[in-house]
Amino acid sequence: RTHLEETQRVTRRRKFPFSRERSDSTGSSSIYFTTSSGNPTTDEGESEGGYTTANAESDYERESERESEDEVSCDTVRTVRRDSLELLPEDDSPVLLDSSLEEGLGQLLEQADRLHGGTERDRREGFQLLLNNKLAYAGQREFLWRLARAHCDMWELTEDEDERRTYATGGKEELELALQKWDQSAECHQWFAILCGRVSQQESIPKRIQAGYVFKEHIDKAIALKPQDPQLYYLLGRWCYQVAHLGWLEKRTVSALFETPPTATVQDALQNFLRVEELSPGFSKAGRVYIAKCYRDLGNSSAAVLWMDLAAELPGNTKE
Repeated sequence: RTHLEETQRVTRRRKFPFSRERSDSTGSSSIYFTTSSGNPTTDEGESEGGYTTANAESDYERESERESEDEVSCDTVRTVRRDSLELLPEDDSPVLLDSSLEEGLGQLLEQADRLHGGTERDRREGFQLLLNNKLAYAGQREFLWRLARAHCDMWELTEDEDERRTYATGGKEELELALQKWDQSAECHQWFAILCGRVSQQESIPKRIQAGYVFKEHIDKAIALKPQDPQLYYLLGRWCYQVAHLGWLEKRTVSALFETPPTATVQDALQNFLRVEELSPGFSKAGRVYIAKCYRDLGNSSAAVLWMDLAAELPGNTKE
């Protein structure tokens, strides 16, 4: 019997080691407005840092217990929110694991990473695996950002807009309190930014723009903490490209609502995408396409054609 199996068996018998006190997440999320404000190649449109508010309302309504172990549904996501990070001890001290749980956590994280990089079925299995172990590891940073990443995976795997919003909101809420506790985690900042963009897609223009501020703030923090990660520069490049191509109505809305509107140029976007190639050549097919688009926008047709040819050399492994 593996340590992971043993951990799951022990977890079912363990009592939760601290009180189940809740606080409204709208209070905690306000910290993301103090400034003036899945995988880089897995989304289907230009939504990274899309212009919803990070102040989404929490929903603790009790849901039906009719869950199937073989099917991950929207109801599952709503139900598991009741065991969110708001169950952390009042003194904010880290939850210490005994040796058996600690070793089981290592195996669990390895398995979750492997499933995340697999097929659609693997990613669904990875999401359910993390949910099944949430009671034991809800106070562990490495577990929580992977759980948020799995919410992002589920967002990508479903076409239903209500379910998408539920997965994105659930993942974002997993990280809201985590960032108060682990502000020095690049992964927490990265996945919080991505999930803010996911949530914002069906929001109004003002809320999408506000989400853009939050996205940029957290990507900048992640880059400061992990400056050699090509995915972060890809995400920042996407944000810059979107801002550089804001439409007339969006620009008018930004000017009316914000003293300091977000600014970025196509050249800014290009520099970030080229940084990705510098750190990891061939990191992203979409990244090379964006480099070509930037050169096209800047009037350099020969460079645009070159980078489209380079993009064509990479396999297309994602929906994007």
